[in-house]
Amino acid sequence: MKRDWVAYPYMGWMLVFVTVPLVLLLYNSVIIDSGSGTVRFTLEHFGRVLEPMYLSVIWRSIMLALVSTVICLVLGYPMAMIIANSSLKTQYVLIILFIIPMWMNFLARTYAWMTLLEKTGLFSQFLRWLGLPVTGLLHTDFAVILGMVYNFLPFMIFPIYVVLRKMDKSLLEASRDLGATPLMTFRRVVFPLSLSGVLSGVTLVFMPAVTTFAIPQLLGGGHYTMIGNLIEQQYLRANDWGFGSALSIILIVIILLSMALIYKVDRKEDGGLMI
Repeated sequence: MKRDWVAYPYMGWMLVFVTVPLVLLLYNSVIIDSGSGTVRFTLEHFGRVLEPMYLSVIWRSIMLALVSTVICLVLGYPMAMIIANSSLKTQYVLIILFIIPMWMNFLARTYAWMTLLEKTGLFSQFLRWLGLPVTGLLHTDFAVILGMVYNFLPFMIFPIYVVLRKMDKSLLEASRDLGATPLMTFRRVVFPLSLSGVLSGVTLVFMPAVTTFAIPQLLGGGHYTMIGNLIEQQYLRANDWGFGSALSIILIVIILLSMALIYKVDRKEDGGLMI
């Protein structure tokens, strides 16, 4: 078509900033310097990924990301329903309340949680006021998951809210007229029709959660290394670009597999009601 030229800038952007970096990652992951300026192709870097220490880091990253995603879904879905079922003015107010914290720098928000969770922080003082034993909340799995949920929760709420807001209300009325209870209506009508928003939210939360390195570094105190931290260490500290590239490729594969699984579920449930 005559207007295909409009897509050329985007295609150029994708080529320079997506395709080329991916090719360089793949190249660095399968070569090793043999000395004297010569290189040889090898799978040694990928073999190192199979070492128990690194496998435990990958497993921890996936599990913490999954837990954070589930918590975001449990908290975000009811909130999205509340926003979608509110008056238009209330919807705007609630949406702004969720957006305003995102205007603040990501690191500043994470540093704020460090001051709240430390032994002299607000949470510890509240526990003392209740007469409960004060335990260190900072540098724990709890702190890392809390930081992820806080930072990524809006990415779960907004896709679900958009789908719920566009839902045909006559379907809910028909469900009630047929004698369905509110729980049955939710299970058989509302949730299946909102599944596309749920899957979008899961994708938007899981991907940054599994790749994050700032939150584990700050709230975990470096004691809870995730795959993002491991990649950062290989590039900036160990200067082992080959192994860092191999880890990056593994991370990309994990993300692509999760997206493929989500897409498959979305296609299976698209347009259907849960019986």
